[in-house]
Amino acid sequence: MDPLLEFHARQTRRQFFGDAGLRFGGLALGWLMAGSPAGRRLLANSPGAVGGPVHPPLPGLPHFAPKAKSIIYLHMNGAPSQIDLWDHKPGLKDYFDKNLPDSVRMNQRLSTMTSGQERFPVAPSRFAFHQHGRSGTWVSEVLPHTARIVDDIAVVRSVFTNAINHDPACTFVMTGSEIPGKASIGSWLAYGLGSESNDLPAFVVFTPSFPSSGNGQALFSRMWGSGFLPTRYTGVALRGSGDPVLYLKNPPGVLPSDRRHMLDALNELNHRHHGTFGDPEIQTRISQYEMAFRMQSSVPELTDLSGESDATLEMYGADVKRTGSFTHSAILARRLIERGVRVVQILHRGWDQHDNLPTAIRNQCLDTDQACAALVTDLKQRGLLDSTLVVWGGEFGRTVYSQGKLTAETYGRDHHPRNFSMWLAGGGIRPGTVYGQTDDFSYNIVENPVNVNDLNATLLHCLGIDHRRFIFKNQGLDQRLTGVEDAQVVRDLLA
Repeated sequence: MDPLLEFHARQTRRQFFGDAGLRFGGLALGWLMAGSPAGRRLLANSPGAVGGPVHPPLPGLPHFAPKAKSIIYLHMNGAPSQIDLWDHKPGLKDYFDKNLPDSVRMNQRLSTMTSGQERFPVAPSRFAFHQHGRSGTWVSEVLPHTARIVDDIAVVRSVFTNAINHDPACTFVMTGSEIPGKASIGSWLAYGLGSESNDLPAFVVFTPSFPSSGNGQALFSRMWGSGFLPTRYTGVALRGSGDPVLYLKNPPGVLPSDRRHMLDALNELNHRHHGTFGDPEIQTRISQYEMAFRMQSSVPELTDLSGESDATLEMYGADVKRTGSFTHSAILARRLIERGVRVVQILHRGWDQHDNLPTAIRNQCLDTDQACAALVTDLKQRGLLDSTLVVWGGEFGRTVYSQGKLTAETYGRDHHPRNFSMWLAGGGIRPGTVYGQTDDFSYNIVENPVNVNDLNATLLHCLGIDHRRFIFKNQGLDQRLTGVEDAQVVRDLLA
């Protein structure tokens, strides 16, 4: 038996009249609204209305004037080592191969990969650090391109998280909770703010290739999933090989007019089905079919780089035309923002370096550094950086001590949730800022700690959203991206 039919068949009298009462109230409200000018305007702007926006914002959002209209989230999946990239600790060279002092480690939780080690030998970074820009920000030699834009970004050295393993940590960074089933930040923003584009999804995701030396942790769709929100707010993943979206092209012999006719007939059937059963997922199905039709023309235009100047392509680097590369994803992110897409997420794998870190992290930076810097520069040159928030970071940091054998040439680092580094740029962020400080071992935060949910509250603030008022009722709770504990906007990061 159909589960929905079975549900209705088993309804109690009280449930039936309670549900029917709500529906009759909705019909009455619609009739009254249709009779007023304000009501007609609201109905005309509803999702799927002819001539209205495809992705309208929620009424009342944003809560206040935003500094940023869109966000590009560059997630380095696997956890980049803050000690080797951003958190300069020159004094560690005097501790090479010495045990990490107990007064620093303080019996903090360790992962099972190093908890059984007899020693915790300190491994100073092999890379040279230099100060850059007017801000004098210390940056590792493996990030030469990002080093040139430090006056456009804010480096946060004191982010911390609750989770010590990848899956729950990634879930926490993206959804504000280690528990699966919550909505991702991209889905929250697509739900609350909608999108200015009628021909592309409000939330687009890339999962580019990564160097073979990288340890590729699995990516889970919950990182761009809608969780308890309606599924139309799930991120749309564009593929890195073949067609960006499967089955987007019409089969041979099928004209666009034929597709339009079939879609109109299918939508009519779905509307009738929705009128009978009231299943909200039917509305999602209708909107997704319509978006797929629009994307048949918008996606080929999006991915055509022939109109980009030689200077722009050169700025991004040699891989800019290799579909599926991080560089290609970065330039498409800018093109999506230009076309009114609200959220773009790029998830680059391979940053989980438990051994051979010096070689592996250098390769990861070679794959991403130039494109990250070019993206910020490109947005700035086009006047888009002031309205686009760019975020770079992983799910936690790495330990100062070596996992496994330590030599003068190589080492590995285990997971470390107590502190890690991220950077932000663009709309609402104070450029040329370095925020937070760790101890001499990059093991504990000693100044200005920033919880992941504090960071998410700050991102929402830049987009004009009060995180405390941005809620969705689910399972009897007021669900929030920033969770049930009180998160704080990091005001010192704001322009």
